[in-house]
Amino acid sequence: MNIICIIQARMGSSRLPGKILKPLGNVDVLTYDVERCKQINGVSEVIVATSTLPQDDAIAEWCEEHEIKYFRGSEDDVLDRFVQCAKLYNPDYVMRVTSDCPFVDFEMAGEIVTLMQREKKDILLLEGELPRGLAVELISYKALLHIHEVGQETRHREHVTYYAYEFLSEFTNATYVVPKNRLAPELRITLDTDEDYELLRRVAEHFDNPLISSINVIDFLKEHPEIAKINAHIEQKPVI
Repeated sequence: MNIICIIQARMGSSRLPGKILKPLGNVDVLTYDVERCKQINGVSEVIVATSTLPQDDAIAEWCEEHEIKYFRGSEDDVLDRFVQCAKLYNPDYVMRVTSDCPFVDFEMAGEIVTLMQREKKDILLLEGELPRGLAVELISYKALLHIHEVGQETRHREHVTYYAYEFLSEFTNATYVVPKNRLAPELRITLDTDEDYELLRRVAEHFDNPLISSINVIDFLKEHPEIAKINAHIEQKPVI
């Protein structure tokens, strides 16, 4: 089974422009993302998918410098960007990761791959709430093509898998039960604001290891509520 991982990346951000190339530990945010995705068991390729906008030349240059495969497509039609990227690899499944999640849980992602290899469903559902910033999404290429054809609302084009969750009856699904040691929805381990960056910077400084287990990150934040509260007040932007 051919499973590829596509990391959605862009320099534009309304709240924190250029966030994915900000320093993190001894490297940068995108390095954390890519190196952790490379650790996902069962994934054959890791590709960064960015836009054709001039501001995203920096991402393309980063990928060339680090010898990472990348694809450039539409800025606003992210769904089309994913589909056109995936076509080059003829996958059975596509894993979606966003570049503003530098502590993405690669261990859990490997378990999700194993589950889907066994179940062979269209999409993956999570049972249990993770901290924001650790989850991945896994969808069959066939289902992705269906969404690309029928999902025409702005929210469907901007949020790659949104149509599948909105019209769940059109797809088969497998459920991954989130382990108890990851049930911490009160934590925010993602990058969208200055406060998020400060929290992530402190975590990276403490561990000094881009491949630290997400479980250790969760435990650290629970043990240091003064750090966890740095971005606890940040509200996620709604899907419209």
